Amino acid sequence: MKTISPNELSQRLTSDPGSVVIDVRTPVEYAEVHVPQAKLEPLDKLDPTGLAISGTAAKDKPVYILCRSGQRATKAAEKLAAEGFQQPIVVEGGTLAWIEEGLPVNRGQVKVISLERQVRIVAGSLVLVGVLLGWFVHPAFVWISGFVGAGLVFAGITDFCGMGLLLAKAPWNQRAPSSSSPQSAS
Repeated sequence: MKTISPNELSQRLTSDPGSVVIDVRTPVEYAEVHVPQAKLEPLDKLDPTGLAISGTAAKDKPVYILCRSGQRATKAAEKLAAEGFQQPIVVEGGTLAWIEEGLPVNRGQVKVISLERQVRIVAGSLVLVGVLLGWFVHPAFVWISGFVGAGLVFAGITDFCGMGLLLAKAPWNQRAPSSSSPQSAS
């Protein structure tokens, strides 16, 4: 998969402001902070055919893809390539790297918990509940912790996190907070 640094993308956007940049994070993450030129296309709802039909992106032109750190963008690039897009390009390090480079962003008023942190919170809670139930109720409940541990190992090996995909579809990750009017910041 082809990649580009945030600084390289910034330079390309300056020379070609019509470049297509899509952000595949959740609506809430996007509302918190995003690259000004990026259009929201959440990974779980990404429709490559719709992008081409609507004229949002052409299959023979570069499509720059951002997420938080790069993992979801890579999955989106694979999805676009499978649908015939010839130049899906992942922005290395995602929005976090863009911010670290001091490049301009639009910020909302509300802070959100990142999807990665939500996964850690849920996984840790399930492990704790499994241990407590196994200790105080019935030893079989310890299998909850084992199942979560196995899922985390699987996610680490395959780079596929089912819990993250489920959490991305949760209602609190689908709608942007109403008090998140964008403000430009650098």
